Amino acid sequence: MAIKILYVEDEIFLGKIVFETLISRGFHVQMETDGNLVLNAFEKFAPDICVLDIMLPNKNGFELATEIRKKNQKIPIVFLTAKTQTDDVVKGFKLGANDYIRKPFSMEELIVRIESIFKLPAVDFFPRKDAILNIGKFIFDPNNQLLTISNETLKLSFRETELLQYLFLSNHSIIQRKDLMNHIWGNDSFFNSRNLDVYITKLRGYLKNDPSIQIITIKGVGYRFVIG
Repeated sequence: MAIKILYVEDEIFLGKIVFETLISRGFHVQMETDGNLVLNAFEKFAPDICVLDIMLPNKNGFELATEIRKKNQKIPIVFLTAKTQTDDVVKGFKLGANDYIRKPFSMEELIVRIESIFKLPAVDFFPRKDAILNIGKFIFDPNNQLLTISNETLKLSFRETELLQYLFLSNHSIIQRKDLMNHIWGNDSFFNSRNLDVYITKLRGYLKNDPSIQIITIKGVGYRFVIG
């Protein structure tokens, strides 16, 4: 069954390109250009995901995301914007965005970001414990808590293993700090916030032998695990 995308963009030329490309890739798309029309379209179209430009006539993307979240707290929201200020990125994620893509962007990037959101299982986030994962140049064995590159093998702690697995399986999406803490320690206390900083630093040190791997800090929000 095709993923239904509510796409909101007031730049007609760009919107047509994105709309037609998404349709050609098998998505079911409804496009709106006016912020005032979005909530009505949302209710009638019942999308699986919303892709929202921020600068829109009448209602901007931030306002729309707030109203959409009141109607559906779980629907994925992706912001598209020419804005580059960190404060705008932080505001977007605090409003519940799943991802944030800056213009100009490639269609392949947008499609990969959309697909990655739907590759994450809703309940069982992790693969079988005996699964061997390839992380860049590393071979990661979560079951035995081993991280190997070339002929060098590192034994990870339980917490390090859980954290690396969670980050890797995020599929380049932003992970909020509180979600990491709740998953690893069961709560997001100040003490565990400091613990998380320590473990992130440790993982960065372990992974430095493959420069294509980055754990990017999104200030005030969380992290993005990127390969390539």
